[in-house]
Amino acid sequence: MSSPKAALAKPARRAKRAGPAARPSARPAKPTRSAKPAAEPPQDNAADAALSAQASRLAAELERGLSAGRTLSSDALQALMAALCRSYSVQVEAGSKALPLQERGGATGTDVMIMASALLRSANLAVFELGMWQSWTGR
Repeated sequence: MSSPKAALAKPARRAKRAGPAARPSARPAKPTRSAKPAAEPPQDNAADAALSAQASRLAAELERGLSAGRTLSSDALQALMAALCRSYSVQVEAGSKALPLQERGGATGTDVMIMASALLRSANLAVFELGMWQSWTGR
C-alpha cells in the first residue's frame, strides 16, 4: 500500500508530462502583494494638525465627563471606536511605529484587557486568530 503522499505525487507527475494546461489546480492562486505600499495621496498638514487638535480636545472632554460620572451612548462609543481603529490601522499600514497608548499612560492594564476582549468579540475573532495573525505579520 502506498502512502498518501506518494499517491498525490503520481497524478502530479502525469500532469507535469501533459503540460501546464492539463494540470488541475488544487488550490486557488494566492494574491500577490507588492513590496511597496500603494502611493498615498498628498496630505494636507494643516488639515491633519486641525484634526489632531480636535481629537485631543475630544479626548480631554471625554476624560472630564468620565470624572463627572458621565458616559457616552453605545452608538457614540461604537462610532468613535470604529474611527479610532481605522485611523490607527491606516497609520500602521503607512509605516508608523507609534503605539496606540502611551506607556504607563491613562489606561490601566484592566482597561486595555476589557477593550481588547470586546474588540475581538465585536469582530467575531478569537485570541487564537489574533496570535496567528501576529505570527504571520510580525505585528
